[in-house]
Amino acid sequence: MSNIIKVSEAASLALHTMVVLAKKPDGIFTTRDISSLLNASKDHLSKVLQRLEKVGFIISIRGPKGGFKLAQNKDNLTLLDIYEALEGPLIPAECLLGNPICNGRGCIMGGLDTVNRQIREYLSQTKLSDLSILFKESSSDS
Repeated sequence: MSNIIKVSEAASLALHTMVVLAKKPDGIFTTRDISSLLNASKDHLSKVLQRLEKVGFIISIRGPKGGFKLAQNKDNLTLLDIYEALEGPLIPAECLLGNPICNGRGCIMGGLDTVNRQIREYLSQTKLSDLSILFKESSSDS
């Protein structure tokens, strides 16, 4: 029996924050800027930003004109990199009944393994730059 991959609020905030920063790679965003754009708690976002800085994805700039900016080229980061920085390695889910990893045969939830593989593939193949371009296009349409 499988689980569908869970994306925590922290991982979601991290993914969205990185897209915001990637849209303006040379820009500096305050916690307030980002929390306002994402309609997110500043306190929770602050913790996520600390984790992203700790793994080297963003840089914190101190001072009155300080904030956060990308530390790495957005072409090098995948969504899986960001997800795993917050959640740890994305590994196949184990059986909810405590059995070894299900091969899908005889299990009513076995098809979820395929969905999990597709999600992992999407996360590993989608670069931050892909989404920053997508969001630029969609924001200019409105």
